[in-house]
Amino acid sequence: MNLSRTDILLMAFCTGLIVANIYYCQPLVILVAREFGLTESHAGKISYLTQAGYALGLFLIVPLGDMFERRKQILIITSLAVASLLLAALSQTFLLLQIACVLIGASSIIPQLILPMAANLSSDEKRGSTIGIIMSGLLIGILASRSISGSIGFLWGWRTMYFIAAGICLLLLFLMARRFPQSRPTFEGNYSALMLSMWHYIKTQPVLREASIINFLAFAILSAFWTTMVLFLANPPFSFQTLQIGLFGIAGAAGALAAPLVGKLSSGKNPRRNLLTGLILQLVSIAAFYFTGSHLYFFIAGIILIDIGQQAIHVTNQTRIYTLVPEARNRLNTIFMSVSFVGASVGSALGLWLWDRGQWPLFCLGIALIVILNILIYHFYSHKIKRHAESPD
Repeated sequence: MNLSRTDILLMAFCTGLIVANIYYCQPLVILVAREFGLTESHAGKISYLTQAGYALGLFLIVPLGDMFERRKQILIITSLAVASLLLAALSQTFLLLQIACVLIGASSIIPQLILPMAANLSSDEKRGSTIGIIMSGLLIGILASRSISGSIGFLWGWRTMYFIAAGICLLLLFLMARRFPQSRPTFEGNYSALMLSMWHYIKTQPVLREASIINFLAFAILSAFWTTMVLFLANPPFSFQTLQIGLFGIAGAAGALAAPLVGKLSSGKNPRRNLLTGLILQLVSIAAFYFTGSHLYFFIAGIILIDIGQQAIHVTNQTRIYTLVPEARNRLNTIFMSVSFVGASVGSALGLWLWDRGQWPLFCLGIALIVILNILIYHFYSHKIKRHAESPD
């Protein structure tokens, strides 16, 4: 079957609401620190533990989408997400909250099952556009999650946000059970053979390697920013509350608007050009952050640019890998997204480390060096990709 516009929008809707589970914690770090008597940087562990859990779920669970029926898999994992969110809401110790955050991350991998499903059901000429639309839903979910959790945390406490998230996932469970199409598995071996097959694709697909490495560093940059900006805005000269910090997520909405356009461009003859554009936008955004001082308009401009740049990088790379081996899209997506979210987890930890040692100026300089490294990797792979295209065997 081919996806209708309604099907695509529904998938984007579910993707956005489920991926939000990973990001609710970021504006809530200050409130968590106060309740458990921790420093803000120590409480910030919940950010990268959630991302680490997501990477773990990507690596261990998402490949099963090539082996089992995806719709059934989606419903089972969404049920686990409901339980994990309730565990976080009821946690009475910081240790239990950390465990819950790992489980929330691991059970919020539904978008990475929806995307291969959508790619399989889309024609070649519409695949990039479809992925772009669903990625818009994903980005809106990320941005809205920060704003909503900041507001709800400020008004009713951080636990309320997790109770609400559990209710949202429960409603989505019934919606997806009614509307999502069934799929046929493409892999007939056992689980160990499924996992081992991914090493073959890593060795034989330079596009996959390039996309994964560039995404690792791009996700590290974005995650480092969104984790550390909470500390930057909570301290002088701004001294903002959780409610005010959460509202800055709205500034990144331009990235969501750019995703469908990037998706169309990613289906063109030379999608790699989008990558360089995204990397340059990230570098410009960091310059805006560095020179923010007490001028928030620089900071807001930087948020817009870093999110558009991230969309240019991520949507382009995801579209590229889905064209490589159609029957192994879940496994290719597993490699790509696992590496990406390990990068996100590393980025959150790195951002906190840089903040502890040099506050905002050192943080900006540190992530600027990562962008420059990514640009060098892009140029290094330009020749490899060209040679592989000329002689793929």
